[in-house]
Amino acid sequence: MGTGTPSPSEPGPGDAQRHGSLVEVRGTGVLLLGPSGVGKSECVIELVRRGHRMVADDVVRLRLVDDGTALRGRAPENIRHYIELRGLGLLCVADLFGPESVLEESSVDFVCRLVPWRADREYERIGLERPREEFLGVSLPVVTLPVQAAHNVANLVELGVRDWVLRRDGVHAARRLDERLRDEGGMLESRDEGREERR
Repeated sequence: MGTGTPSPSEPGPGDAQRHGSLVEVRGTGVLLLGPSGVGKSECVIELVRRGHRMVADDVVRLRLVDDGTALRGRAPENIRHYIELRGLGLLCVADLFGPESVLEESSVDFVCRLVPWRADREYERIGLERPREEFLGVSLPVVTLPVQAAHNVANLVELGVRDWVLRRDGVHAARRLDERLRDEGGMLESRDEGREERR
């Protein structure tokens, strides 16, 4: 957190520490990553207002479980349940929204990278496959969400989680549409290919 807050204790063996936030959304642990000031904490608060639960803000401690095949995350004990919001300072989420709004620890299943929106950057428009990144050797699905002024990133995070859970259960909307278009002689990828050709 900002200057003047206690520095979190060092992670133990087999742990990793990431600058970000962790929220449980519909039973899925969502790791929010992005540069300072992009809006991670504001996104956390909006998700908590919708009934989801905060695990950590600013510093997320990761550890391997299940023989190294899964991750769990938590906040350092000395800043647990606290969040820093520019203009307001340090707030305790459990005090504001009740003890049911926070968790001591959760799984880490899905990653949302928040990035400032740029007009000259291309963002995912089809989503046939989700890219993956490794954290402590565990591969996790990742989406990159552009943040624009007056846009509600919490909506995108919720939708990303709902879509990922459906994909995990075999319901894949983008692939279904792609197969339908292929049967009709088209394909979704051609849109991206055309955009590449126009650059």
